[in-house]
Amino acid sequence: MEMPIDTAPHSKPKPWFRPRMLDALQGYNRQLFLKDLGAGLTVGVVALPLAMAFAIASGLKPEAGLFTAIIAGLLISVLGGSRVQIGGPAGAFIVIVYGIVERYGLANLIIATAMSGVMLFAMGFFKAGTLIRFIPISVVIGFTNGIAVLIGVSQIKDFLGLQVSAMPADFFGILSTLVRALHTLNWEATALALACLAIIVLWQVGIPALARRFSGAKRLMLVPGSIVALVLATLCVALLELPVETIGSRFGGIPSALPGLVWPDFSWSSARFLFIPAITLALLGAIESLLCARVADGMTDGRHDPNQELMAQGIANFVTPFFGGMPATGTIARTVTNIKSGAVSPIAGAVHALTLLLVVLLAAPLAQDIPLAAMAAILMFVAWNMGEWREFLHLRQYRLPYRATLLAVFFLTVVFDLTVAVEVGLVAACITFIYRISSLSRSEPVPLADYPVLANPDGVAGYRLYGALFFGAVKLIEEIQDHLPGRVLVLDLKNVIYIDSSGADTLIDLARACHKNGVRLLLCGLIHQPLDIAKRCGLVERVGADQLFADLASGITAAAR
Repeated sequence: MEMPIDTAPHSKPKPWFRPRMLDALQGYNRQLFLKDLGAGLTVGVVALPLAMAFAIASGLKPEAGLFTAIIAGLLISVLGGSRVQIGGPAGAFIVIVYGIVERYGLANLIIATAMSGVMLFAMGFFKAGTLIRFIPISVVIGFTNGIAVLIGVSQIKDFLGLQVSAMPADFFGILSTLVRALHTLNWEATALALACLAIIVLWQVGIPALARRFSGAKRLMLVPGSIVALVLATLCVALLELPVETIGSRFGGIPSALPGLVWPDFSWSSARFLFIPAITLALLGAIESLLCARVADGMTDGRHDPNQELMAQGIANFVTPFFGGMPATGTIARTVTNIKSGAVSPIAGAVHALTLLLVVLLAAPLAQDIPLAAMAAILMFVAWNMGEWREFLHLRQYRLPYRATLLAVFFLTVVFDLTVAVEVGLVAACITFIYRISSLSRSEPVPLADYPVLANPDGVAGYRLYGALFFGAVKLIEEIQDHLPGRVLVLDLKNVIYIDSSGADTLIDLARACHKNGVRLLLCGLIHQPLDIAKRCGLVERVGADQLFADLASGITAAAR
């Protein structure tokens, strides 16, 4: 007999690796390219001072930030799961990178970053992108604000022009070193930093107000205040010959070519100690990039692919460190600038990377006179914008567990370590969640007088259970087991939405206790997951399939027999 041919359309399985660039290029035209070109050039200008500032604050040379913005920025845009996200070095990594360099050295930073890249790719490959969203907002806000404080504190040295040979990585060590070096304060550097900070703030506030009055001033909004401050500060240093530290005096300038491949000495002993820092880099990179992608989705009505984005982040973080770069992730400030500048596809991110490449190739010598005080002022402003300080003012509106988690993560991030802060925050959030879910689970006795079919209720007890019967709520069954009736126990499980292995084991213990005491156990209303777990764990077999009933009324009727 011939088999019928199935002509119904079948949806093709989604490829496991499909960059958003492939979708964006469909129907791409000259008009869209011009929009992306303008946006990419604008973001490239914005990224220039930030990339160098993040690298310097991390204890690296300024070109490390530029190389990261070029290589990682290009890879994330071309291979990522978002149309408009811009990747590169981020302020969130400063504290971690500085700690790794201080403790393990630059070669081990390369290994740790590459390890985090492998972890990020694995997270995307195994579809873990959506799981990042399960990290509570209190934890995210706590460590974001903590990192902002640490960035601000780390910039005090260059902001004041203090003479410090080596800055420690811990918070109290930084404060102690700064206090001891206050006598070396450089008034010219301090005045220059304050002037730069004032220019950046006034530019951000004043130019939009000016643009609302004069349409011609709208073009000035395309120029970031950080670039204006940087150019003016550099001119002041060059023309007035101010005695302040510059990129040239500390680092010898910026090379005018991309670096070659650097392969560090790899050993298992090094990798073993770098495992925790690598996990921290991977988790923070994943959180930052996916939060940034969600912000971009809200501004563009688009939808990113979180798993593809993580795989792209992984590739970028694996490749970039071997070419002199540092950890990279999605960056909210540059992504927002990209969107507001009219970007429509990942081409804008590629243009941003190529713009920085041209700066390195053609204008590297001009960076000699950039004062470090100006870079510190830019990072001070970034740190202020990075923190969500209003959350501290609104803490009274939230419950005690939320406040305790946020403040604990913030305090631990500043005083101890970001890894410890996130671990403690997640544990606290999990305990809070377990407590709240367990409080939603409850049991109540069934009023047997409402069932006339039960003529003799002596020795019969019934209970309705609600919520989830998991390890945090097994006390409900244990309390029932401590007060067994003489003849029949009826459990109504219709409103139980979930049973875990601990809950199933407790029900089996209850069944054993009932059998030992000669009590007949009837289970009513088991459906979906609770019924499936009851079958798989052997509860149905132990109680007996004939002792399962569709509803409580049927169970009470059976108890009357």
